[in-house]
Amino acid sequence: MKMKKWLSSVLVAGAVLTLATAAQAHVNVYPKETTTGSYEKYTVRVPVEKDVNTVKVKLEFPAGVKVNTVQPVPGWSYEFEKDKDGVNTALVWTATDGGIKAHEFMEFAFVGANPKEEGTLAWKAYQTYADGEVVEWTGDKDSKTPASVTTVKAGAGEAGHDHSHDAAAPAAAQAQSQDQAAASAGGSNTLPLVLSGLALLLSIVSLFRKKA
Repeated sequence: MKMKKWLSSVLVAGAVLTLATAAQAHVNVYPKETTTGSYEKYTVRVPVEKDVNTVKVKLEFPAGVKVNTVQPVPGWSYEFEKDKDGVNTALVWTATDGGIKAHEFMEFAFVGANPKEEGTLAWKAYQTYADGEVVEWTGDKDSKTPASVTTVKAGAGEAGHDHSHDAAAPAAAQAQSQDQAAASAGGSNTLPLVLSGLALLLSIVSLFRKKA
């Protein structure tokens, strides 16, 4: 019984590992989660699943994502595909120095302006091998060649109201009140001294008059 349980555990672990490895072998776009209306740096990770080099990668932009900036990669050239209105619709990276070898992967980065609405972005990718085969990563999540998906969530709302000015007014008023109180206290402490001085002066004058 123990041996059967052990074998079952090994088989389950192997299946999980296989699925995880297969998922990592897909062309993926990161991050998997982003926010509405932000400028995001996206990274396309391209692994090689064959014993043949990958020599070209094409990525189509989901509707609502605007891309105009790309990070150059040594050994690769790139170009944008555009629609009839001149809007960038895809990026194509082409190897100039052998491409991605078997058991290796590369990453290609660009900056995209996210849509203002929440939803999901399906990144359709096309991986071309040196032997001419093209693997289309365009299917749903249950297919053998799924498109990478990014979830777009609402960004942080409007920045909170700045209460610094509101807080500054009472603070200033309090400081002014304290100054006035201090001035008033100072005046109250000085008055008895002035009166005492005047009384002493009158006493001295009266004394001199009597002697005269």
